[in-house]
Order: sequence, then structure tokens, then C-alpha cells
Amino acid sequence: MKNGTLYGIGVGPGDPELITLKAVKILGRVDVIFAASSTKNEHSLAVNIASRYLKKDVPTVLLGFPMTLEKEELVSAWEKNARQVIEVVKKGRDAAFITLGDPMTYSTFGYLMRTIKAMKEDITVTVIPGITSFQAGAAAAGHVLTEAEESFTVISGALGAENLKQVINHTDNVVILKVYRNYRAIMDTLDAFNLKRNAILISRCGLEDEEIVHDLEQRPDTIPPYLSLLLINKKEIV
Repeated sequence: MKNGTLYGIGVGPGDPELITLKAVKILGRVDVIFAASSTKNEHSLAVNIASRYLKKDVPTVLLGFPMTLEKEELVSAWEKNARQVIEVVKKGRDAAFITLGDPMTYSTFGYLMRTIKAMKEDITVTVIPGITSFQAGAAAAGHVLTEAEESFTVISGALGAENLKQVINHTDNVVILKVYRNYRAIMDTLDAFNLKRNAILISRCGLEDEEIVHDLEQRPDTIPPYLSLLLINKKEIV
């Protein structure tokens, strides 16, 4: 039996209309949908976003990815999930792993893809890019990410402000993803570099309760939602 194909599909930041035409076409014909979820719940925002484009009664399988830094536990989860996907594709069924934003940008799909390749299984993997949260956020805020000869750097806020301190003197613009947990430490660092007035906070981009804050000095010192990012321009924002 000929193997099916595994598609890694980015469904964008939240607005279902920001899914590419190619992604919609493939979502409408695959036999199984896979999506990541925390091992602590059975919810998938990616599935909610893509649901209108799925064919009727297509099975949806949530793969648990633990929120931990323990390498052995992570590898075990990646291998378990990879075997589950391989089992489906080996039966000749096409499958899609859907992910928020883009599959190759801070996505669990990267771990899954590398694990499948490491297992040396004869599986065809095709990646369909998606619009990232920072692209959509910049558009929603009317904020130019970079222009002319400028550079811009995308970093994670999972380590607090350490990444920001390392890159701030070597780039013109910064995008910080995952700012919620270490929000206050990041704000303190922006204050130290006198960049707080040059930053825009965007939360839950593309969703009904989207929030865009241009003046962080006026925002209450409360932790923003999980899906939050910062756009920072070292030039004064006008």
C-alpha cells in the first residue's frame, strides 16, 4: 500500500480568513487532522480556527506535548506522537498536522517532523506556510516591522528579558513572542533601555477579544493573556 502524505499546515494567528488558499484546499481533502494540545487539557485553538474548512466527519486527534524542559520526557512524547502519525500515514491516508501561525516558526510541528525523519520512515512531509502572529499583529497595529536597510529580530520571552538584553544593541527592531509569563521583567528592561514608549503590545491577535496597546505607560501592570507579543522599534514611533 502506498503511504499517504503528512502536511504541516499553518492556520495563522486566529482569524480563520487568514488561512491560505492552499491550506484550505488541503484541509478539505485530508483524512485525519492532528493538532497539538497540552497534556493538561484537550483544547486546540488551531482546530477551532480550521474547523470550517474540514470535510464532514474527519477525525481530529489531539497529540499531547508536555509543557516541560525535561529532555527525556519531551523526547518520549515526540516519539509517541510521531508513531501515532506514522501509523495513520502508513495506511495510505493523508493527514494534516495543524498549528497556529507558521509550522516552521516556534511550532511543535518542527519537533514532530524531525522525529519522524529520525525514525527513517518513508513518509512524505509537505509544509504549508502560515501567517505568523507578528505579521498579523504588525498589520493590525499599523506598525512597520522593518524598512530600507534595517534589521529585525524575533525572540522568545520564555526566558524573561535575557534574550532582549542580548540582541537589543545588534538590531533595529525586535519582536518578542511569549511575553505573558515574564511580562513585568520585560517591561523593566524596556524601561532601562528607554524603549517602553517604542513598544506595542498585541494580545490574542485576530480573535474577538484582540487588544492592541500603543501606550504601555498607560496600561495597568497586569499580566497579559497567553497569546501576547511585543513589537519594538528602536526609533521613536510616530
